[in-house]
Amino acid sequence: MTARLQLQHVTKRYPAVVANSDVSLSVQPGETHAVLGENGAGKSTLMKIIYGAVKPDEGTVLFNGQPVQIRNPQEARALGISMVFQHFSLFDTLTVAENVWLGLEKSLSLAEVSERIRAKAMEYGLDIEPGRPVHTLGVGEMQRVEIIRALLSNPQLLILDEPTSVLTPQAVEKLFVVLKKLAAEGCSILYISHKLHEIRELCTACTVLRGGKVTGVCDPREESNASLSRLMIGAEPPALQHRAVQAGATVLEVKALDLARESPFGVDLHGVSLQVRAGEVVGIAGVSGNGQRELLYALSGEDTRAGAATVAVSGHPVGHAGPRERRALGLHFVPEERLGRGAVPTLGLAHNLMLTRNEAIGRGGWVRLKALERQAQGLIERFHVRAGGPNAAAKSLSGGNLQKFIVGREIDANPKLLIVSQPTWGVDVGAAAQIRGEILALRDAGCAVLVVSEELDELFEICDRLHVMAKGRLSPPVARADATVAQMGEWMSGLWHGDVQEVAHDQA
Repeated sequence: MTARLQLQHVTKRYPAVVANSDVSLSVQPGETHAVLGENGAGKSTLMKIIYGAVKPDEGTVLFNGQPVQIRNPQEARALGISMVFQHFSLFDTLTVAENVWLGLEKSLSLAEVSERIRAKAMEYGLDIEPGRPVHTLGVGEMQRVEIIRALLSNPQLLILDEPTSVLTPQAVEKLFVVLKKLAAEGCSILYISHKLHEIRELCTACTVLRGGKVTGVCDPREESNASLSRLMIGAEPPALQHRAVQAGATVLEVKALDLARESPFGVDLHGVSLQVRAGEVVGIAGVSGNGQRELLYALSGEDTRAGAATVAVSGHPVGHAGPRERRALGLHFVPEERLGRGAVPTLGLAHNLMLTRNEAIGRGGWVRLKALERQAQGLIERFHVRAGGPNAAAKSLSGGNLQKFIVGREIDANPKLLIVSQPTWGVDVGAAAQIRGEILALRDAGCAVLVVSEELDELFEICDRLHVMAKGRLSPPVARADATVAQMGEWMSGLWHGDVQEVAHDQA
């Protein structure tokens, strides 16, 4: 059988790093092939070469047995290759339908494209409104747009980079049904994920990259999570020590927060109440676009429209206070958007520290550059960030490495209250274990931590209590020991009202 895709001895060099070194890979028709590797292993670069977004320095690409030179994504799509990027390629000022229209043949009208989007969205359970401007979407919603756009082109080869990081367990199951059906119909799938159990369930082949080189090929169905971890990072990630501790005083309190959406496509918040105490991790689960963004803006100080007493930090009413005043009270915040909000793309890592840290700023506002670089280098070493030094531009880092730096920047500040959105989105199993371990260490040291995540496994691993957010409302809290994945999945649809009395009774 002729392979759908073959890479032969592909190499790609950058000034500071060799991203891919002599990589060979073969994908058969109808095969779901995983590419596994830690952050910075060269996975995304390899996928961009296949999709025509990056040109290799050496090597050959064959598609359906024919040598091809894919000079741009348009040529890749013409061949039958579609890709869903981890970092999205959407125009903020255009609508969902207009973004999708750009990648389709121009014989279609915008109305026809909108109708196709609605049909695909309904078929795959990926709720999205074609008329919404992209800048009003959350990260999860943007990824749904990318998935729908890729599927609309009926690809022969579909490349998926972390496609399930924003889906409920039920939606993941539904997507897997779709992907298995696509594979059965002959579509080849290249699948990048750090969720090892997904790879074992879905994929029939796996190529492992480490340091830009192929270090192993296996059938993931015959491997365990532990053996895949060893192939990927050379060891198993350390087991987390989640020991019971007595929570202290309330650090964050939100009382009946009602907030009208600022964007016409946003979500109104209705009666949101929650408490986070010193020495505990509280988690908020839910599918992106259900009010998490609006709640986080209200908690971080970016939205100051809430009543002053509606949000309190350590007993101080801060509803009208901005981010700087809240930071003075010990609140540190990690947003879900790495580039643009978490870091300035063109600035070096050292200068990005000054977004939230001021230790290297001397009298009169003078920046002590050497001290700033030492501080950044310390974070790079502590959190194992792969970067070309403390002055490397934020945009030059892989997504997972930038995430490690941003999370590390805020954890290293020894906050009294840490609010973090999607702490391990797109990071490998070793880095995810480290970040989660650092969050638990903060908690054990008495910090109050609020984690907003669409990774249910993550929330069950690190949280003491859990809420679910759906349609702008927050569920009652449930102790982690009493929560189940099935229950959380149901609550993500807003179906907790019948469970409220039962939950309250369990907690009493």
